[in-house]
Amino acid sequence: MPNLFKTPFGRGGAASKVVSINRGPYVMEMADGENAELIMYGEIVESQPVDWWTGEPIEGSYIVQSEFLDDLKSLAGAKTLTIRMNSVGGDAGVSILIHNRLRELATQGMELTCIVDGVAMSGGSLIMSACDTVLVNPASIVMIHKCWSSLWGGYNADELKELAARNEAWDKAQVSIYKRKCGLSDMVISNMMAKTTYMTGTEAVEKGFANKVLEDAAPLDIAASADGRSLFVRGRQFHLTPGMFAPDTIPTVTPEAAAPVEANNQKPAQTGGQNGGNIMAKTLEELRKEDPALAEQLMAEARAAVSASGAPAAPPTPSAQGSVDVDPAQAERQRLQDIDALAGVFDAETINAAKYGEHRCTAQEMVYAAAQKASQQGGKFLAALIADTKGSGAQDVGAANGAGSDGTCGAGGEDTPQAMATQAKLDAQAFNARKKEVR
Repeated sequence: MPNLFKTPFGRGGAASKVVSINRGPYVMEMADGENAELIMYGEIVESQPVDWWTGEPIEGSYIVQSEFLDDLKSLAGAKTLTIRMNSVGGDAGVSILIHNRLRELATQGMELTCIVDGVAMSGGSLIMSACDTVLVNPASIVMIHKCWSSLWGGYNADELKELAARNEAWDKAQVSIYKRKCGLSDMVISNMMAKTTYMTGTEAVEKGFANKVLEDAAPLDIAASADGRSLFVRGRQFHLTPGMFAPDTIPTVTPEAAAPVEANNQKPAQTGGQNGGNIMAKTLEELRKEDPALAEQLMAEARAAVSASGAPAAPPTPSAQGSVDVDPAQAERQRLQDIDALAGVFDAETINAAKYGEHRCTAQEMVYAAAQKASQQGGKFLAALIADTKGSGAQDVGAANGAGSDGTCGAGGEDTPQAMATQAKLDAQAFNARKKEVR
């Protein structure tokens, strides 16, 4: 649709630019020349995708680079810009370009706010991070991952290394964008990207990618297709990039159940979870909700174990009643830093599991779990060693110059513990005497 501009006169007689642009996947509006709104509900692409065989444009919600950047110029001069985001991402280069143009507007004094109406994934999360204020719904999804490239044809090792180097450069650029927003370390962000990290609205706030959860916002109906290749947000289907799948934590529905039904004055389709019914606590956070007393008891035991091991203690965690006022985002950053401080003691798998695994935990809980595991493994090793010794019959074999039962050296002596200890002392004395002679 064409761009529409109007310049009505305000109270003071000065002309106020009015912007109304609607291209389907995105809408730009500004009524008073100062406060603008940008709705981005689509996939971010460099150019309109076309069918390879027919040359015809492929239908879809595509935010095209050239159109978008030209339209963005119409919002110049606005004091505030609110971006309403619902995008699975797309082209990394275009997403970074849009991010940088938005940051340029911010340096010129424009106040940027992003509201994640549905999802801000991949390139969408990069554009989201351009805003100094990010508001999320409890059911919003924010996803970050490392960039990837499609390959066709044959390549040698040098060409593949060159491609890997280019991808690493893109990844570093993305890390710098996320770091400015959330304040986490390069290593932590890179690990999150490598694992393709999905975050709910609350988790995005905890990790610093968002600033506030809209607790009073209307709940969103987000679900994944049965094959995990699509997301349904308020009945609208978004196809994920090939090779990318929705996480198991998002409930699944069939495409028919998730199709829009508001037009028929029916209620939206209900999304059913993959596991129904009540479940028992599987994480410390869940246990705190179900049995706060038991959770505190376990934490006390864990802290005692960490104290005994000499590991540094982390700040106290807030109680179930919230008696300790701790910023969730700061607490999450502290948790990651405490775990990183032990990276030289534990293997990378243990560190990553504690930070980003299904049952993520604090540094103290990680040390406690590792100590329990080591204790169990040590007990099994000792039992196996005793069994091997008994099976070998080594206890029944006497030493050639073994100590006798009377403590003297003799071939016929009994191999009692006392005799073996005596012989060991004699051997040590003889060894030390020889060592002095050769000095």
